[in-house]
Amino acid sequence: MIPEPASNAILPVKPPRSLLSASGKAIGDFAMIRPGDRILLGISGGKDSLSLLHVLLDLQKRAPVKFELAACTVDPQSPDYDPGVLKPYLAGLGVPYFFESQPVLEEAKRNMDGDSFCAYCSRMRRGILYRVARENGYNVLALAQHLDDLAETFFMSAFFGGKLRTMQAHYTNDAGDVRVIRPFVYVRERQTADFAKHAALPVVSENCPACFAMPMQRQSMKLMLAEQEKSHPKLFASLLTAMRPLMQATTTP
Repeated sequence: MIPEPASNAILPVKPPRSLLSASGKAIGDFAMIRPGDRILLGISGGKDSLSLLHVLLDLQKRAPVKFELAACTVDPQSPDYDPGVLKPYLAGLGVPYFFESQPVLEEAKRNMDGDSFCAYCSRMRRGILYRVARENGYNVLALAQHLDDLAETFFMSAFFGGKLRTMQAHYTNDAGDVRVIRPFVYVRERQTADFAKHAALPVVSENCPACFAMPMQRQSMKLMLAEQEKSHPKLFASLLTAMRPLMQATTTP
């Protein structure tokens, strides 16, 4: 953990009501946060994780359920990724911060076996976050994937994997010691983009190593959905209804 005290305190930014409402409803619907939870937020520095940081800080202040909050960044040691701004920013907010640097990119080149770069990197980073959580007594890992991410995953799984599945909203990891929550499963990507822009959040560019000049199936899904939404404005509402059973954990966390 990086325990340095803030030299200049930073006030959290109040997220817009629409963002708080969507994330609050998801947290309630899927019983994501429980009294006494110690939550570790995976924070890349992108618009989504920074937005979730401020949503959780706002919730921490006003919700009757009391919980602790810390953040962790996994640096995959890519020359295109510089998360240096996050350390003073989290310190200014008074949020405990962990920083883990590991050569994920180099490991992917050596060890990938029929897997996509994005999937391999995600799995590696998730394992690091689990380790940091359990080593420091955090029982919940918060991730910032939103409704657009779930829809893209749904179509990628159907098109290329022959399976109907998407990201779950709330589940327990295989080891049974960390619950994973996604409070943004009802949130659209444009909501986090608008909030990050208007709040002038210190967004780290190129925050996903899978985007570093790597061709992605996910990007093609994003473009396809954007094109369909032009003709069908209620597309994502329909997709949410279709995906809701897939978002539920098979067992109660």
